Amino acid sequence: MSCKKLILLSALTLAFGLHAGAQAQTVAAAHTPAGAATTAGTLVIVPAFGEVKRANDEASVTFSVEEQDKDRAAATARVNQKMKQGTDILRRADPQAELKTVNYSTYPVYPEIPDSPRPLSAQEQARQEAARRIPIGWRVSQMLEVRTRSLAALPKTVAAAQKVLNLNGIDYHLSPALEKQLDDERIGATYRNLNERIASIARAMGRSVNDAVIDTVDFEGSGNYVDQAARPAAPMMRSLAKQADAEVPEPSFEPGETTLQMRLVGKVRFR
Repeated sequence: MSCKKLILLSALTLAFGLHAGAQAQTVAAAHTPAGAATTAGTLVIVPAFGEVKRANDEASVTFSVEEQDKDRAAATARVNQKMKQGTDILRRADPQAELKTVNYSTYPVYPEIPDSPRPLSAQEQARQEAARRIPIGWRVSQMLEVRTRSLAALPKTVAAAQKVLNLNGIDYHLSPALEKQLDDERIGATYRNLNERIASIARAMGRSVNDAVIDTVDFEGSGNYVDQAARPAAPMMRSLAKQADAEVPEPSFEPGETTLQMRLVGKVRFR
C-alpha cells in the first residue's frame, strides 16, 4: 500500500472516531438535565413524616376539696367527709371508672401582718416576727383523679360530683389500648410518605425511581421522641367551689381528637 493511501486511511479512521464520540456525548446530554452533575452512587438522606387522627376515647378528671379552720381536726373531718361523699357519688354514677387519690395535704395558715409605716424598735420587731410565726388556722385539701371512658355520661357524672367536690380539670386523650392499635397505621403512613418523597427526589434528579435502593430506615425509637409535654394541649376546665347539696347544671364538654405523629429518616442510594 502506498504512503498516500496509508495517510488517507488514518485520517478517515480518526474522523470516524471523533464523530462517534461526539454522537455519544450528544446522546448522554439528552438524558441528563442541563447543568446537572452525575448522580450514580449518590446517597440521599430523606426525612419522612406520618400522622393519624382519632377521636379521644378517654378522660382524666381531677376533683378536689379544701377546708380551712382554726381547728385542724375540724378542717380534716370536713375534708374527709366531703371526699367520701364525692367518691360514693362518682362510684354510683360511673361504676367502671378508675379512682385514684393524687394528693392530701395539711398546712398552717399564718397571719398577714403588714409592715409598720414607722421604724420599729428591736423589741417591737421581735414581737412582730413572733406574731407572724404563730398560725391562725389550718388548710386541709385532698385531690382525686377519675379516669373514665364513659364520655357520653361524663357531664352528668361531673354535675353530680360538683355538689360536694370542686372540679379542677379535665384532660381528654386516647386510651393506651387505642394508641397501641394506631401504631400500625402511623408506621404505614410514615413509610408511604418516605416512598412518595423518594419518587419526587428521583424525578428532580432526572433518575428513575427504580434506580433507588433504600439502604437504611431509622424510625428514631418508633416516634417516641415526642414526649407528653410536646403533645397538643388537651382542653382544660376550671370550676369554682360548689355548696353541698346545691343543684348543679350539667357542664358541656367536647372530647375533641388527638393527632399521633411519627418521623423517620431513610438513606437512599441511587445505582
